[in-house]
Amino acid sequence: MTDTQQATRDSAQTNGTFDVLSPATGEVLGTWPIHDAEQVQAATDAAREAADWWAALSYKQRRTRLDGFKAVLAKRSDELARLIADETGKPTSDAFLEITLTLGHIAWVGKHAKRVLGQRRTKSSLMSPHLSGTVAYKPFGVVGVIGPWNFPVFTPLGAIVSALAAGNTVVFKPSELTAGVGAWVVDAFAQVVPEHPVLTLVTGHGETGTALVRSGVDKVAFTGSTATAKKVMAVCAERLTPMVAECGGKDAFIVDEDADLDAAAEGAAWGSLMNAGQACIGTERIFVHERVYSEFLAKFTAQVDGVKAGGGEDAKIGPMTLPSQVGVVKDHIADAVARGGRVVLGGQPAKDHVMQPTILADVPDDALANQEETFGPTVTVRPVASMDEAVTLANGTKYGLAAVVYAGAQARQIASRLRTGMVSVNAVFATAELPSSPFGGIGDSGFGRVHGEDGLREFGSPQVVVHKRFPALFALTTFERTTATEETLAKVVKLVYGRG
Repeated sequence: MTDTQQATRDSAQTNGTFDVLSPATGEVLGTWPIHDAEQVQAATDAAREAADWWAALSYKQRRTRLDGFKAVLAKRSDELARLIADETGKPTSDAFLEITLTLGHIAWVGKHAKRVLGQRRTKSSLMSPHLSGTVAYKPFGVVGVIGPWNFPVFTPLGAIVSALAAGNTVVFKPSELTAGVGAWVVDAFAQVVPEHPVLTLVTGHGETGTALVRSGVDKVAFTGSTATAKKVMAVCAERLTPMVAECGGKDAFIVDEDADLDAAAEGAAWGSLMNAGQACIGTERIFVHERVYSEFLAKFTAQVDGVKAGGGEDAKIGPMTLPSQVGVVKDHIADAVARGGRVVLGGQPAKDHVMQPTILADVPDDALANQEETFGPTVTVRPVASMDEAVTLANGTKYGLAAVVYAGAQARQIASRLRTGMVSVNAVFATAELPSSPFGGIGDSGFGRVHGEDGLREFGSPQVVVHKRFPALFALTTFERTTATEETLAKVVKLVYGRG
């Protein structure tokens, strides 16, 4: 038993607890405490005390510790992958893929944090040659991270490692469905940084998350549903606490007539079904040029028909992790069929938490399956007369997270017209694979970014310092300014800025 697990078991003696259950078997995998407001405050206070020490380390010293953390994750990846698979229900191979992507992002952040956040000069202007400035990103202090259950390592660590690299300490609340994974990650970091509680764990349900936001953290990074993000924002507003929100999506997949249809069909199958469709950047709507629609649909159906869901070794996707989501998926399928939609493949009732892949065609654009996030192994497919129509339909929801384009000549042009934060071209999940790419969306998909340079800057507050190098040509910021100075300035302003 790890130190964090023992501490949480001790805490559970006097506080309410909750169980983490296996989505595949229903067995209890672990029991965790519901930390109340007082306990969460204590965790934030401890992180606050550690913040000065951590921020005082150089970028190189923090990178060394992040590299050590990365090494622990890599060396113990088999153990972590099994735990992820147990708590989420996803195949162990997919859990290992999640860890692999995470390691790449940790490496990138450690290597580039100083370049992105460290002090740099700002340029002087024609009107202010006597001034010279620098800008550097200072840590906020303590960052509260509220993580999701679908990718319990990759997603929260995107925020956590950027916040740590920027010099912040972190209090982490994992999803109540994957508390064991969260504790494992915190313990792994403590092996490398044992001196102070730089990364701290709190566990519980929504009330614990609310307590974390109210505990005085200096920034919040939240991943979850749009509805929950709005509630978190309301609490953040009480103290004007800044926030990064990575919410859901209704992601589109566009196939042009000159696309490689075999590659597109393979990519669409993975994009819509991996992790049982429980991915915020997973494909939920496919728009195919009418000239190749029938051919694509046949290839895509063949790909999906080979994907079976279940808890066995031969299953390519696992059971649904969140029990209530099964009902949402069933409602979306029923609504689509009631509106005239056609079940091309699947559509069978769920068995326990297991739902087999479902392809729907001829679904009206205003149906739930085309407008609301389904978050399950279900996808709609429809033909379009042109890429203009495809773009219009793709942009026709309140979400704007990610999209995929499979095309030839017009690929980049199509991608540039999509109202999303991310687009993968002739590939799926490419924006998550590339560590230098910022991750996030617009609209009901949230705001702010993790990963890449933008993700690092989310966790640093820019501080500008400007100093005077020599006397100004015009003494402007003084009550001793003369009429002659003002007249000369007026002439210079017209000369410098009056063109064009």
